[in-house]
Amino acid sequence: PSTSAAAVAPAALAAPVPAAQVAAPAAAQRALVPSAPVATPPTPPAGGGKVLASPAVRNYARQHDVDISTLGGTGKDGRVTRTDIDARLASAPAAAAAAMGPATAPVALPAVQAPSWAGVASGQDQVIKIIGLRRKIAEKMVESYSRKPHFTYVDEVDVTNLVAVRDALKDAASQRGVKLTYMPFIMKAVAIVFRDFPTVNSTLDEATLQMTVHGTINIGIATDTPQGLYVPVVHHVEQKSVIELAAELADLTARTRQGRVTLDELSGGTFTITSVGNIGGRFATPIINAPECAILGVNQIHDRPMVIDGDIVPRKMMYLSPSFDHRVLDGAVAARFVSALKAVLETPSRLLLDLR
Repeated sequence: PSTSAAAVAPAALAAPVPAAQVAAPAAAQRALVPSAPVATPPTPPAGGGKVLASPAVRNYARQHDVDISTLGGTGKDGRVTRTDIDARLASAPAAAAAAMGPATAPVALPAVQAPSWAGVASGQDQVIKIIGLRRKIAEKMVESYSRKPHFTYVDEVDVTNLVAVRDALKDAASQRGVKLTYMPFIMKAVAIVFRDFPTVNSTLDEATLQMTVHGTINIGIATDTPQGLYVPVVHHVEQKSVIELAAELADLTARTRQGRVTLDELSGGTFTITSVGNIGGRFATPIINAPECAILGVNQIHDRPMVIDGDIVPRKMMYLSPSFDHRVLDGAVAARFVSALKAVLETPSRLLLDLR
């Protein structure tokens, strides 16, 4: 294995240097020293009086510690200029070298071997053209972010009871061939809250600035796929039970990742939910899926100590981080909507009132 530079350098510096390298012949030493220029006596000030120089030049001289009375002014009537000061500064190193006497030849230190790294072989760059549906999605994201004045409202939700309900029901759902996640509960809770906040379930026509408040609830679910982010839509959420939503959602997202989703299943959304909770992160600021007017960010469920009735107890906590189009949805509406959604998620038994 090669030795690191840090290990080699001290030994190299401590090695004795041959005398031949330290003491060069006298002739070689003298050749290394540039001959000092012949000093030219300064031109006395015009008329033998005060040195002529502008205030700016005097200040420049003070900054460089140059006595202008020792300079020969080359300006009109012997006036000292910045050029005269610069010439003095340029001649200073040569004069100092001459005063120090003959220079010593530089000592040649042994070369230090650079460390070799057994890295991964570099590959070639790959150029990927964004085409087709992925390009349309990218264009919509840019349009949404550039035209919609986004604002995000964040609130914290105690989902301890929701976790308990899901844990109690997931085996029964599994027996029916359905994997029960938290998303169907959240979708159903959103549908319930839309009854009191219908304007959140809306789209906006950019050309006419007409807002459509929808009577049906079609929720898009942002889905991570090998080809990027796609948003398949579960239609008529208000008409389906939690177990029905779970089954449809599992089928729809699986086919989206396999590239077998239809165009109709990717359109018609009135509201979108995006979740990165299974990856991590406490909250994010999602971009609205135009022409919709809002999107709900669902984030990681994590354990935290909370104060309940004066006691510190462990609870399952989660942040909601929805973004809204501020042209049609004000901050007060957004805050009340999130507060109402929080109340349903913290008391999931309320979902029983809406069984179909």
